[in-house]
Amino acid sequence: MAGVDDYQDFLRCTVASAGNDHRLGADEAPPAIISIFLGDELNAIIRSIIDGTNYEEPEKSMLRIGVDVLPAIPRDTSDRNRTSPLAFTGNKFELRMLGSSQSIAEPNIALNTIMAEELARFADILEEADDFDKALHDLVCNVFTEHRRILFDGNGYSDAWKEEAAKRGLSNLSSTAMCLPHLIDQKNIDLVVKHGIYSESEFRARYAIHLEAYNKIVRIEARTMVDMAMSQILPAALHYTRDLCETVNAKKSLGASCRAESEIIQNLSTYTDILYDAIGTLKSAIKKIPSDPALAAAYYHDTIVPDMNAIRDAADKLELLTEKSYWPYPTYADCLYY
Repeated sequence: MAGVDDYQDFLRCTVASAGNDHRLGADEAPPAIISIFLGDELNAIIRSIIDGTNYEEPEKSMLRIGVDVLPAIPRDTSDRNRTSPLAFTGNKFELRMLGSSQSIAEPNIALNTIMAEELARFADILEEADDFDKALHDLVCNVFTEHRRILFDGNGYSDAWKEEAAKRGLSNLSSTAMCLPHLIDQKNIDLVVKHGIYSESEFRARYAIHLEAYNKIVRIEARTMVDMAMSQILPAALHYTRDLCETVNAKKSLGASCRAESEIIQNLSTYTDILYDAIGTLKSAIKKIPSDPALAAAYYHDTIVPDMNAIRDAADKLELLTEKSYWPYPTYADCLYY
């Protein structure tokens, strides 16, 4: 049988973008591994179907809200697991993997096409059955048993889940560059062509468009980062270092201690050198981007993004050392508290 399990890479590709690479797997978004959260009640039903046992409704606990004058509220048995990419929340399923700038059209196309394929296969089996009720029972049991590996109710952020998902054979496509080649896997092409969603050429064209968009966005970000770091962040740190050096010379002429200033200057000098070298590395890497779009996407992911992260790390260190009035951008403290 097919399903989200078999077409997990297809669904994952529909939410892949340069911006969403920063979000998936972070502290407020689900991981890149496709799994389904059902909650206690549905899980108990599925286990009873697979094991052939009687279903026992889970006991509902009460929600403690800390206000004694209000009546007790029963806790929903589905809960709301925020770490799940695809979750049942009482009366609906939610796909939570989209980035804020993305259209919902492509994930909906993928979900509806996968559903159509599954229902068509169900119909083929049931329409040929001599004993409909027995065939239906066996079909449901087989499908749940075959695809139970995609059911997961735990913490999607944990490293333990990544290890467990790998054992279950679930993909962990953590970046757009890793995802997009799987979009044009033959099984995905066959699926959309079979149901008249796209022709093969149309589907491959969408792949080319997504690839070009990813490459352009990362290239723009990389070149912008070089400009910001070279023309604003580095000069700000050097300016502050110069002023501190003048302060040290003035204090030394008076015989005053300048240990704090001297240590800050040493740290500033260390990280300005690191930043300067990282800028040079990224500038050189940008000149070597392959012309082939697929190779370029892999190069952006494997080379350009790590080089950008090196600049980011050095700039973050300098932000903590540089006096606020010298810094050319809002600091983390500004963004968080003011």
